[in-house]
Amino acid sequence: MKRTRKPSSDPKQTRFVGLIWRLLQPPATRLRAGDVIRIGKKICRVIRVNDCAAVVIMNRPPRVFTTRFDKPVSFAQPPAMFRIGSNSEVEILNRKSHRLTERRSA
Repeated sequence: MKRTRKPSSDPKQTRFVGLIWRLLQPPATRLRAGDVIRIGKKICRVIRVNDCAAVVIMNRPPRVFTTRFDKPVSFAQPPAMFRIGSNSEVEILNRKSHRLTERRSA
């Protein structure tokens, strides 16, 4: 007696997995590491993100002053590091919209 092998996956299962995959993807408004954002008029970079906060680094302008002997001196300040909420509503400059890429490929 010959046994026939049944397919191991159900063709309807791909739709179900696709729905779960969409639920697991982070929302578009959540910050990710490497994002470039704008806070006020300054551009900042997101260094790391966890559930409750995102660590952001912002460059500071160089300090320029004159010494007692009237020589101009300037030096670069270290970047400012601060934390904001990981779901903050800030303008993300370097992330492309997912909907635009779907329309272009279709």
